[in-house]
This record gives sequence, C-alpha cells and structure tokens, in this order.
Amino acid sequence: MTRREQLGQVFRFALVGGVNTGTFFGIYLLLHPWMPYFAAYSLAFVLAMVGSFFMNTYFTYRTRPTWKKFLLFPLTNVTNYVIQSAGLYALVTWAGMDTRIAPLVAAIVAIPFTFLLSRKILVPGARRAAGPEERQGQARTSSTV
Repeated sequence: MTRREQLGQVFRFALVGGVNTGTFFGIYLLLHPWMPYFAAYSLAFVLAMVGSFFMNTYFTYRTRPTWKKFLLFPLTNVTNYVIQSAGLYALVTWAGMDTRIAPLVAAIVAIPFTFLLSRKILVPGARRAAGPEERQGQARTSSTV
C-alpha cells in the first residue's frame, strides 16, 4: 500500500468516525432522558457499532463484509468501549463533567486505538502487500453480511 493510499484510508476512517460519533451521540441524547446515562451510552454504542462496521468495510477499507468480519468486529471495539467507559466514568465522577458531553470527550481519546484494531480485523495482512495466498483466500471467502 502506498503512502497516499494509507493517508486516504486514515482520512476515510476519520470521516466515518465523525459520522459514527455523530450517530452515536444523537442516539445517546435521544435515549438519555429515558434511561440512566450509562445504559443510554451502552445501547447507543452497540447501535453505532453496527453502522460503523458497514461504513468501515465499504468506505474506509474498501473490502467486502463477511459474517466472520462482522462477528470479529466487536472485538476491535472492546478496547474502544473500555477506554471510553473508563473515560466516561472518570470524567463524570471525578471531573464532574456534564453527562451529555463526557461521552464525546471520551470517544475522542479512543480514536487511534480503534483505527489500528479495526484495520487489523477488516483488512487482514494490511501491513504487507497481498500475496498469492491472500488473493486466493479472498476469492474463497463467499459468505457476506
């Protein structure tokens, strides 16, 4: 992958991240009045993660979604969820930040971790050029989401 392609991937990831963060935050704000802030946060996170999977497979990494990737994708978000959850808790409990803003701040901190992990799951072997084995393996993968 050329430097330009890598920068394009980072740019697309940032764009998808912005859309995904907006989606997450909008869902969170809609749910916030109806349930405790952490429950609203968790549900919004899961719903936004499904959207993120499809945006990242099709747009960011330009790869085909498969059931395997779909089932593995939440693993990339476990780190994101842990970082955001710890950040949310710390910002609300210790820093006294407003529960409507704290999730957004915590999400920004998790961005670099999410990029690296999602790339590893959605584009196996992304750091090296696709060799004959990978091209053959991609041709054999037929089940899509």
